[in-house]
Amino acid sequence: MKTRRIGTVDVSSIGLGAMPMSVEGRPDEARSLATVHAALDAGVTLIDTADAYHQHAGEVGHNESLIAKALATHERGSEVLVATKGGHLRPGDGSWTVNGSPEYLKRAAEASLGRLGVEAIGLYQFHRPDPQVPYEESVGALRELLDEGKILQAGISNANPEQIRTANEILGGRLVSVQNQLSPAFRSSEPELDLCTEMGIAFLPWSPFGGIRAAGELGSRFAPFAEVAQARGVSPYQVCLAWLLAKSPVVVPIPGASRPGSVRDSVGAAELVLGAEEIERLNAA
Repeated sequence: MKTRRIGTVDVSSIGLGAMPMSVEGRPDEARSLATVHAALDAGVTLIDTADAYHQHAGEVGHNESLIAKALATHERGSEVLVATKGGHLRPGDGSWTVNGSPEYLKRAAEASLGRLGVEAIGLYQFHRPDPQVPYEESVGALRELLDEGKILQAGISNANPEQIRTANEILGGRLVSVQNQLSPAFRSSEPELDLCTEMGIAFLPWSPFGGIRAAGELGSRFAPFAEVAQARGVSPYQVCLAWLLAKSPVVVPIPGASRPGSVRDSVGAAELVLGAEEIERLNAA
């Protein structure tokens, strides 16, 4: 598969968003493991997870543990960059909360280290800003984790341009990734993408199909994606990922999946090169 760069690491141009394997409606473990293994078989070398990807209060880190098990049982598991996150929490009642205190983030990273079974986390990202904690303090925790060697690279998620610049400054120019939502239905992160392109920072669009519930409506809600897909003989999902890849060389989409077939389809987007006229139609959708 074609590759793109996150910091000092070359990764597959299409990653795997592992969240659907651990939240509501998740499959059984056997299918989840098969899904991760299908991704590795197809050449995926980036997997995105988080300690908050779980369903019930007593299973924090469910997705991290699942990914660790899947990688340990595949011959290519050691070749994967695992990107995990901390600072976003699920109490177990369906709601989400945040905790960006440096003390919490450092404890969360230590716990993620243990669940992933690694000596250092390949990419650790501050999941979501906490309005109760100065952003500089939260990112300062990442800097300490970097300096201590507990994480190898640092990123941020759900950030605005000012926060991207602030994070990179606090990290001493070591910010390697920004993970924001970007899809045909959600385009307000394009200023952040433009900034990442300018700064040479990887941009990881989450929910590239519009989210778990809306993904099935991609082709019907945005007709040009379905039309281009039909003309090319591929799925609208491949067209969507190829459209994102065409936006900038720093883009690495992380489509979610919970079945092997979805992974195989998504990976096909890495070889789909859209023409200028097609991109113009999709941009206008």
